[in-house]
Amino acid sequence: MKKLFIVLAVASLGFVACNNEAENKPATDSLTNKVDSAADATKDSLNAVNQANDSLKNVVDSAAKATKDSLKK
Repeated sequence: MKKLFIVLAVASLGFVACNNEAENKPATDSLTNKVDSAADATKDSLNAVNQANDSLKNVVDSAAKATKDSLKK
């Protein structure tokens, strides 16, 4: 009975030791990938907003010029 208890105790310590190794590994690679992809998505959306702003500015400028020209006549 004592031998069985010792064998079970050693086996349980082995399982616990193996389990802790997997938990101690940092997951920095996956976090870095997530941060990089979020930053890229934000950059892309800001570029799209800037392009939309530029096109709206062109529309407003052309409308203002047309209004000025029509008032001069």
